[in-house]
Amino acid sequence: MTPRENAGRPLRWPGTAHGRVVLLIAMAGAVLLFLATVPLHRGWFDLGVYHGAVRHWTYGGALYDYLVPGTRYGFTYPPFAALCMLPLAVAPWPAAVAVMLLLNTAAAVLIVRGTAGPVTGARGWTPWYAIGLAVCAYALLEPVRDTVSFGQVNLLLLALVLADTRPAARGGRAARWAGAGIGIAAAVKLTPAVFIGWLILTRRRRAAANAVAVALAATAVAAWAAPGASRVYWTDALWRTDRVGSLSYVSNQSWQGVLARLAEPHEPDRLLWLLGAAALTAVWAVRVRRAHAAGNHAAGVALTGVLACLVSPVTWVHHLVWLTPALGVLAAAALRAPAGAPRRRLAVWAVALPVLLSSSLVWLWSADPSGAGGFLGGNLYVWISLGLLCALPAGPSAPRGRGSRGADGAAPPADRPRLPTR
Repeated sequence: MTPRENAGRPLRWPGTAHGRVVLLIAMAGAVLLFLATVPLHRGWFDLGVYHGAVRHWTYGGALYDYLVPGTRYGFTYPPFAALCMLPLAVAPWPAAVAVMLLLNTAAAVLIVRGTAGPVTGARGWTPWYAIGLAVCAYALLEPVRDTVSFGQVNLLLLALVLADTRPAARGGRAARWAGAGIGIAAAVKLTPAVFIGWLILTRRRRAAANAVAVALAATAVAAWAAPGASRVYWTDALWRTDRVGSLSYVSNQSWQGVLARLAEPHEPDRLLWLLGAAALTAVWAVRVRRAHAAGNHAAGVALTGVLACLVSPVTWVHHLVWLTPALGVLAAAALRAPAGAPRRRLAVWAVALPVLLSSSLVWLWSADPSGAGGFLGGNLYVWISLGLLCALPAGPSAPRGRGSRGADGAAPPADRPRLPTR
């Protein structure tokens, strides 16, 4: 059997459904055992911030005055996020942990299904088996592990954004309310607002207008319900980076984090950060336009998630779940590449990057990120993000006939207007 024929075989090993169930259960058990014993656990710290701050607020305290006892950490999200978290005010701590675990697990499954599902379907692989294996691998990524053990909201927001981008790409009646999910996500946390830029850049004007309108409406509702908290957030708390921790901490895997570690113990140069962020945004804009012209909706979304990680002033390791769509695009490109060197090269990167993102290598330099080793290893996830921004495959998503739809769910270029080329 040739490599090309072997690559197209359905993923049905072992040969019986019973064998596949047994293998999947065994793999899930091994992953759970690993997660319960090996990685560092964060003790639901961020969930504790949400829980404590919202309870403090509902009992008459100021939302942004709350600090976790013995720390300098408090609530850092917009007031609309606090409104969404109001059920935490009455939920006992064990119930809050259980609900967040269930929500993050469901979000992770939806994310994997949305990114890997179209690829596995196009290959003819057994859907539940392929997705189950992908979920097991996904759970090993450090950003995913940290999001779950911190009790963070990143997976929930990513699932909401990905669900919203598919109708935006399809157009027609499906796109009537496209952008609303991105707007809600941006009102909860500012990072997803970069996807409004993706909507504008790809000329999805109605979806962009929906996203802006929903984000503003949600912010207005928060201002009406909590005028004091809104005033404090937009005029003070938003601009105080000391509330979230040290910019030079190795967990900050953003462009600003690199500059902060180089400048330590001084403040990073803001002009240099701005120039770098502008250059990264320019690269993103060029590559997204090319992906859009090629009909590769998935690549455009993936590049936007990568940009969010790079240009955000603070990108903790758990924020890197926004790289998930890029890892999916890379794996899909490796599977559809012609046999030979191109496929081998893409396959190496498609395997190596998730392994590195599961390795926790950056923490080797947590005490001292100085020197060449600290610069290279302590910023490892930044280099991964930069490589994805510059080199993620963004050509046509698959060979398709007229009238078909690609793995990303978008109509092919022949069935929709192209951006003018110059």
